[in-house]
Amino acid sequence: MERKVLVICAVVGFLGLLSAVTGFAAEATRIKGSQVQFPSPSECVYPRSPALGLGLVAAVALMVAQIIVNVASGCVCCRQYQSGSNRSLALLCFVVSWFTFVIAFLLLLTGAALNDQHGEESLYFGNYYCYVVKPGVFAGAAVLSLASVALGIIYYISLVSAKNINDPWHPPVPSQGGIAMGHPQIPPQTSQEPVFVHEDTYMRRIST
Repeated sequence: MERKVLVICAVVGFLGLLSAVTGFAAEATRIKGSQVQFPSPSECVYPRSPALGLGLVAAVALMVAQIIVNVASGCVCCRQYQSGSNRSLALLCFVVSWFTFVIAFLLLLTGAALNDQHGEESLYFGNYYCYVVKPGVFAGAAVLSLASVALGIIYYISLVSAKNINDPWHPPVPSQGGIAMGHPQIPPQTSQEPVFVHEDTYMRRIST
C-alpha cells in the first residue's frame, strides 16, 4: 500500500476516533433533567456543561474526516473500472457512509444546541416545558461517526485498489530475481570433409 494511502487512512481514522471520543464525553456531561432549576413556573435555569463544546468538536472532526475521504477518492460515479466487485463495494460504502454521516452530524449539532439553553422555556397547552437532551443522543451519534469513518476508509481503499489494477499507465513491474547468467552459446562450425578424386580422373584431366 502506498504511503499516501496510509497517511490519509491514518488521519481520517484519528479524526473518526476523536469524533467518537468527544461524542461519548458529551453524552457523559450532558445536562440532565434533574439539574435544571425552576426559579419561577415560566423560567428554566440550565447549569454550565462542556457538552456544547464537545458536541461541536465531534461534529467538526467528523465533517473534516468526511471531506478528506471524498476529496482524496474523487467522484466514484465518474470512474469506470473492470473490477466489478470493488466498484460495487465502493458504491455501497459511499452511500452508507454519507447516510450515517448526515444522521450523526445532525444529532451532534442538535445535542450541542440543546445544551446551550439558558432561561428558555416553551409553552404548550398552558404548561411550560424545559428541553434537555435525551439519553443516547450523543452516544448514538458517536457510534454512527465511527461507522461513517470506517465505511469511508473502506470506500477509499476499494477505489485505490481498483484504480491500481485497471490503470494502464502503471503496468506491473517484472520481477528482478532469478536472472540467468551464462556464457554466450556459439554454434559449432562444421568442418568440410575433404573430397577425394579418383586417380584415373586426375590423370585423365592432365592428359586432356
